[in-house]
Amino acid sequence: MNLATCTYQEFGPDMGTPVRTTVGAPSRLKLDYKLAGHAQLITPTRPMLGLSKAAYELAYLRLLSSSGAERILAELTAIHTAAGGTAAPLVLLCFDQLNKSGSWCHRTMFATWWLQTTGQEVPELGAKPDAGLDLTLF
Repeated sequence: MNLATCTYQEFGPDMGTPVRTTVGAPSRLKLDYKLAGHAQLITPTRPMLGLSKAAYELAYLRLLSSSGAERILAELTAIHTAAGGTAAPLVLLCFDQLNKSGSWCHRTMFATWWLQTTGQEVPELGAKPDAGLDLTLF
């Protein structure tokens, strides 16, 4: 099973199977697709939402470690199976757009943790900031 990440806003059905990873549901967004499920084991807790990036990351990594890769994989596999088990990736969605320098969110933290824990890369399908481009004039 392949995984990827994206925002609710940038996701398109041709990208894979959409999966919610947020505390709140995207009820205010008009989605033109149906979510396949909610990955609760990788969803941050409500108290984490107001933390600084450093505190959030520490709390989130603890959350992931306490669940463990095996339980998370079992939950994602169940969502994948219920959605028809296609070859398309499960796309883990949240609200935060990453196209501004310094942007971050839990899905990128999850992707890094998953790679370090399982060796499986989790690509970002949404817009990303241009790293290293200097657009200043001389």
